[in-house]
Amino acid sequence: MNIFRKSLLTLSLAALGLSAVMVVSVLASMNSLYYETNANALRDTANAMITLAGEDRLADYFAEGRGDFSYNPGVYRLTLIDRAGYVLWDSQIEGTLVNHINREEVLAALAGNEGSARRNSLNTGMRQIYSALPIHAADGNVIGVFRLSLDIPDFWQRISPAGLSFLLFAGLLAVIGFAAIAAFSRSLSVSLARLVSIAQTAAGDSQNTEQLPLVSVSGEAIEFLALETALRSMTSELNLRIEQARAEGRKLEAILDGISEAVLAMDEKFILHLVNPCARTLFGTDKDQDLRGLSLLEAVRSTELEQIAKKVLAEGRSLDMELRLHTAGMEQLFQVFASPFYTASAETEKGRNGIVMVLTDVTRLVRLEQVRKDFVANVSHELRTPIQLIKGFSENLEDSSFEDKEQTRRFIKIIHKNAGVMENLTDDLLVLAGLENGDSAHSDMEEQQLAPLFADAIISVESQARKKRIEIIDNCPADLKAKVHGSFITQALINLLDNAIKYSPEKSRVWASAFRENGETTLEVKDEGIGISAEHLERIFERFYRIDRVHSREAGGTGLGLSIVRHIALLHRGIAQVESHAGEGSVFRIKFP
Repeated sequence: MNIFRKSLLTLSLAALGLSAVMVVSVLASMNSLYYETNANALRDTANAMITLAGEDRLADYFAEGRGDFSYNPGVYRLTLIDRAGYVLWDSQIEGTLVNHINREEVLAALAGNEGSARRNSLNTGMRQIYSALPIHAADGNVIGVFRLSLDIPDFWQRISPAGLSFLLFAGLLAVIGFAAIAAFSRSLSVSLARLVSIAQTAAGDSQNTEQLPLVSVSGEAIEFLALETALRSMTSELNLRIEQARAEGRKLEAILDGISEAVLAMDEKFILHLVNPCARTLFGTDKDQDLRGLSLLEAVRSTELEQIAKKVLAEGRSLDMELRLHTAGMEQLFQVFASPFYTASAETEKGRNGIVMVLTDVTRLVRLEQVRKDFVANVSHELRTPIQLIKGFSENLEDSSFEDKEQTRRFIKIIHKNAGVMENLTDDLLVLAGLENGDSAHSDMEEQQLAPLFADAIISVESQARKKRIEIIDNCPADLKAKVHGSFITQALINLLDNAIKYSPEKSRVWASAFRENGETTLEVKDEGIGISAEHLERIFERFYRIDRVHSREAGGTGLGLSIVRHIALLHRGIAQVESHAGEGSVFRIKFP
């Protein structure tokens, strides 16, 4: 590979250069150390020789400035120099020598210091090192210089015998280094080739990348260009997939937010990882509160749900069952569907990653089903009696000779009365069905005065009131207006007034009032009748609910009047209320904004 050759050459040159620098540095350091060591040894020898020769003797010699000086320094060259720089005596050279006043070591010694130097001798032509010491007179002044010198071979001459061995050793190290660099470079190239292949495969376009003619740009290796191309492609692909995952996440979140069922997803330790808004509302938590990270029991506070989750996890199959839960202070019935979910690896290994649980509130459906059953049973029960009476008396008429006219009239009267009961029941059922099915939406509400509606309702029940000599008092202001369905308000007032008349004693009073208070319009019917005991107040507006069934049927009631009133109130976005005590009369109200 190209990168192998380039890296091998570069690293080899770098290693050789570094080795050369290191060798030169070591040799220079050794050269300096070689001369410094010899200079220190020569200085110590000079001190020893002064001691042996006697400094006083030397001082006398310099003081007289003449005479022979006998001293054998051995292999060393000893020179005595006076204060003016003239050589008084030299152990190796006879005759007159040049003035040494300008010698480096002599100047240092005349200044009272120890001096040393290294140079070629002008007199001998040899490479020498010098060590000069001052000679003091009795008064302490420097009167001469004691200089000792020694011929030393050059450092490079000293190491030349070992040069061949050194070069061989250095060559061996270079070969070993080159081999190590080659092995490292090749392993680097192989690793890089493997990375390029992996990156190209991960990018999903390895075939196209292999066919690309890669060219070195600005000295870059083609392998790095291939790796860069593959990594860029892989990065682009990863960014695309991350964006797709985010989009799918937003889509899933929008779907879950729009689902009316509560959805919970948890891991195998029952720690919640997904909770939709419906679930938070269901279990009475703040809509902004994040239940993720809590256990199922901490979040929903239901041991029944936890037991279902454990059963699903243990059996590894889905469960679909009904469950009653107490939430928001009331009992609700839910259809619970729980199922384990797997990843591909976990499914292969027979492991489970978690559970998805969907709770559907079927309380209203169950109640409506029960209402439907009760409605059918009540209608059947209400119709059974008049039908049986009509059938029975019609059979009696069929079997009679019609000679007894009084009995015939009585039979016909009974048949007519029960037919009226059936007609009233049918009419009320039709009205109630229309209100429940939204048929009233075809008649728009409009702003109108309420007084005419009260007048129409009172006129409709006047004949019944006169029979019981009951006074109806109209307390509706003439200028009071409201946005209402006029016909339905009249129907509601008729039903309330009719009930008030039926259950009030003779010569009593009934008040029909209307007023506006706190932004609400209130329609009120008050009587002095038998009243309603507390246990019946909550159910009084239910269909076919009667406090006294016998009295109600005798009075011609269908059991649907108050239910119609409640639906008319709901139609006006309002409520129907009752306030009553047994034996003290009742007050029925319709309130709407």
